[in-house]
Amino acid sequence: MAVLGDQEIREALRQLPGWRREGDAIAKDFTFEGGFMGSVGYVNRLAEAAEAADHHPDLAISWNRVTVSWSTHSQGGVTENDLRMATEADRLAGG
Repeated sequence: MAVLGDQEIREALRQLPGWRREGDAIAKDFTFEGGFMGSVGYVNRLAEAAEAADHHPDLAISWNRVTVSWSTHSQGGVTENDLRMATEADRLAGG
């Protein structure tokens, strides 16, 4: 899968509210009700989807917040697969 160019990523991010470019990745912070357990529940749902897609994010978990970062490391940047999984991450978060 080919790495997307800067313009393609900018255009795609317009369709993904809250997502931002961070170097060779896209990232978003999600906040959850229920504190830590809300965050962990989301991570568990996302982990199942990532495993099924065989494409895994970088995650940072804190009390009521999870930062999700997608990059296709084997390609060295953002691909269509990352955009697809960002959409799935939003869906799983309820947004």
